Amino acid sequence: MAVTLADIKKLRDITGAGMMDVKKALEEANGDFEAAKDLLRKRGQAIAAKRSDREASEGCVLGKAAEGFAAIVALKCETDFVAKNADFVALTKKILDIAIANKPADLAALLAIKTDNGLTVAELVTERSGVTGEKMELSDYAFVEGACVDAYNHLGNKLSSLVLFAEADANMEAVHGVAMQVAAMNPLALDSDHISDEVKARELAVNIDKTKAEEIQKFVENALKKAGINPAHVDYEDHIEPNMAKGWITAEDAAKAREIKATAAAEAEANLEKQAKKIEMISQGRLQKYFKENTLMDQIYVGNDDKLPVKEFLAKNKVTCLDFKRITLNQE
Repeated sequence: MAVTLADIKKLRDITGAGMMDVKKALEEANGDFEAAKDLLRKRGQAIAAKRSDREASEGCVLGKAAEGFAAIVALKCETDFVAKNADFVALTKKILDIAIANKPADLAALLAIKTDNGLTVAELVTERSGVTGEKMELSDYAFVEGACVDAYNHLGNKLSSLVLFAEADANMEAVHGVAMQVAAMNPLALDSDHISDEVKARELAVNIDKTKAEEIQKFVENALKKAGINPAHVDYEDHIEPNMAKGWITAEDAAKAREIKATAAAEAEANLEKQAKKIEMISQGRLQKYFKENTLMDQIYVGNDDKLPVKEFLAKNKVTCLDFKRITLNQE
């Protein structure tokens, strides 16, 4: 059966497959549209299976807000060339619209939704994989729902953020500014109360170890200075020999430095227990700095020059942020 250009265009519009792929499928199916669609789908499944071990690190991330529900989806592929393809971006938008319309509870639920052409979202992705010849996966889905929601898409379609606010009549300029803050500053949590006790304990332990190491280092450096040796010339064993060759230290100084470093470090470590309160205080201060840098409410708001924490910016605008989401394909 002869395949017409109209048939090819019709099937291409339905499937999004390339012209030559559609023509070949129609010819193999003797003009049967359903059989041709099955052939294209099977080709996508075969390619997806063949390339399942490939890394899909490129892609498109888009977010959207509508009527109290906002969502982000991330559709991944292998190359930036495919990620920027108009049909690939259009598929990402289509999946996002499906999410907005259906409000699925999680990624698995989104993938299982039946679309208007009878395929599930997962099958749409597989079908597109057959068109491009690359591995594709819908890797991420996030949403917020409530009185006031907003979405921000960063230029380049690799980063999106969502925010949820309590007030239905919130100042949308302020709301959108916070969505941009989330995208730019990548907070880990809304505030310190939303950081798990496990994370807090781990960060405090890291800070205590760091502070102890610094106290020992200070003690050793002071001991070296008292002996008339520049600590920078003997900071690492690998530096000592080159610094001797340059005439910066003598062999006698090098031997003395090694002895001082060993004995002073041991003495400093033995005295750490006496400095427990000081070490705890410094470590707690560092933990508070961690909260300021990594929680949305304590971060400095970057949307203006007032240098206010986000919580003070929100208070000025009489709005309350309840939650946020952020998805990116960028390396950070």
